[in-house]
Order: sequence, then structure tokens, then C-alpha cells
Amino acid sequence: MPVPSSPPAAPVRLFLALWPNTKVRAALLAHAATWDWPASARPTQPERLHVTVHFLGNVAVDRLPQLRKGLDLAWEGGELVLDRPAVWPGGIAVLEAGQVGSGLVAWHSRLADALRALDLPVEHRPWRPHVTLARKAFGAHPPAVVEPVTWRVEPTYLLVQSLPGGRGYEPVASFGP
Repeated sequence: MPVPSSPPAAPVRLFLALWPNTKVRAALLAHAATWDWPASARPTQPERLHVTVHFLGNVAVDRLPQLRKGLDLAWEGGELVLDRPAVWPGGIAVLEAGQVGSGLVAWHSRLADALRALDLPVEHRPWRPHVTLARKAFGAHPPAVVEPVTWRVEPTYLLVQSLPGGRGYEPVASFGP
């Protein structure tokens, strides 16, 4: 009699991200405090502030070892200057980078190539590095004068799982020195 196999594990929702250090996180929170927020706004929890580099979507758990190996790319790091506040469609309040250095753009492109080699989807739109400050922020008003948040990005990045039910994020792998 055949032995029943166990059902496959549920896929995990993954993305690659840059996580701010304490100093950058404090600057982002100070910036967010300068906005005029409607009562409906749901600020991003400080520990969840990040820049998404690539969104991978739902991926089978058994592919994690392959991803850890295939997405480990050395790079130099770079600088992001987050200086453009905006409220995007859907009421998402963000602080965007007005310009992205060529080193970051090249690294983003190399990661896209690595994702394709792993047969994972890659966004077709240009990368717009940003930090989400709040959701449900329809009618939010950014400050008239913006003090840019300068982020010296170290050559480290994370593969992160988005936990079901909006319970937060959990690092799956860390890449870099």
C-alpha cells in the first residue's frame, strides 16, 4: 500500500528589501511627523519601514534554499536621497527618492536578472525607491518644505516574508558582508 505524502507547504509571500538603520528610521519618522494626516491614516509601524527592491510574490517554501543561493549578489551599496513626498492612488503616502544613483540602478538590474534566472517574475515598470509612511491616507498633506532623508545604503539587503493577515514581516535571508 502506498504511503500517503504530506500536502505541500503553503507558499510564502516574499520581497527583497533595504532596511533602514536606526538613524535613517528616526529621520523617516521625523519626516512623517511633519505631515498633516487625516484621521483615517494608518501610519507604518517603525519596524516595518523599508524600501522594496523587488516583489517576488508567492513562492513555494521548498525554493528558499535556491533563492538564498541565487540572490546573493555582492554590490557596493549606495546613497538614496528620499526627498519627494506624495500620496499615491489608493491613499498610500510615500517618501520617494527623486534620483537614484547609477550604482543602485545597476544592482537592481542585476537582481532582476537573478530573479529571471530563478524563473521568478520581475516588475516591468521602472524602479521607484520609496518608503511607505502610511496607508488609507486620502487627503494627507505633506510639508511645504521637505528636509531630505539621506540614506547611505550599506551593501546589505534582505529576503523578507510578508506574514499573512498583515501581521508584519519576517526576514528569511540576509545578504551582504
